[in-house]
Amino acid sequence: MDIYEYAMQMEKDGEAYYRDLAGKTSHQGLKSILGMLADAEVKHYKLFEEMKQHEKVGMTGTTILDDVKNVFMKIREEKQRDIDLAEVALYKKAQDIEKKSRDFYLDKSGEVDPAQKEIFLKIADEEKRHFLILEKIIDFVSRPDYWLENPEWYHLEDY
Repeated sequence: MDIYEYAMQMEKDGEAYYRDLAGKTSHQGLKSILGMLADAEVKHYKLFEEMKQHEKVGMTGTTILDDVKNVFMKIREEKQRDIDLAEVALYKKAQDIEKKSRDFYLDKSGEVDPAQKEIFLKIADEEKRHFLILEKIIDFVSRPDYWLENPEWYHLEDY
């Protein structure tokens, strides 16, 4: 399997995992965030598909951190706390997937042409953002009252 097919499969698997996770949580805010992460994986899949076909690829910036912050602000205002602690292990598994994806893209960025290398590096950065989002979800699920009452509750720094 070539680099692009492998990357496409990773992104497809990531999307499926996030959609499955969204189906397992009853928390509407977390469902929304997981949907955003799944949609980001679809965008990555399409980029790799275009690169595989040797099309010129451009990557636009992402607003996922701002979007996630907005969801957490809404959660804070509504004080939603219907969270299942058993989901933490599932979010940690998602973090592992994101880390492996990031590592793969960083490693393979040296094997592609310079224009594609830039895309690989940008996607690796996005995977790091996804990892950090999942870290904050884990914190939120583990300690929802502290998380929502903390003045720095969203803990997501611009990356």
